[in-house]
Amino acid sequence: MPIATNDQIAELETQLTHIKIEHWLNDDLFTPQWWLLLVILVMPWIIWWKYVDRTRLLQITLLGMFTLILSSYLDAMGSELALWQYNKMLVPLWSRLISVDFSIMPVTYMFIFQYFRAWRTFAVASIVMALLYSFLAEPLVAWLGIYQLNSWNHWYSFLIYILLAFSVRLLVEKLLARRISQG
Repeated sequence: MPIATNDQIAELETQLTHIKIEHWLNDDLFTPQWWLLLVILVMPWIIWWKYVDRTRLLQITLLGMFTLILSSYLDAMGSELALWQYNKMLVPLWSRLISVDFSIMPVTYMFIFQYFRAWRTFAVASIVMALLYSFLAEPLVAWLGIYQLNSWNHWYSFLIYILLAFSVRLLVEKLLARRISQG
């Protein structure tokens, strides 16, 4: 099989984009799953705004932004590697589940960070969250026809959810400790 040129790859990507938009317009837009994804994108932020500890807003939102960035990156990488796919999407041009990456994940991690300040309780809450997301939420979203596993299993997700929680907390704590020590 000959290696494709950059121009050929660009042409194929353009064709794929048009196919994705057509599919989204005909099969995703305004379906019950689409409405669910829209609610999942907006509702957590409304709840978060009502209950966020405004005295710790900087560190909580910093943790949320790191979570959003990392979960989006991991999701895009997994989709690109065809480890999983999304059969219903809120917007047609991203291969990731923005309702989760941009809302559920950061808001959940921010609430865990806000309410479980000690590492021990934070770890327990993060493990419980990872169990719920990996073994209840992911299968439910798959059952609803939104998400499909290809070369992936829920145990991998479980470990990534925990590693993500610990990583973003460590990162925020290191950055804040450095900021405090500098001035």
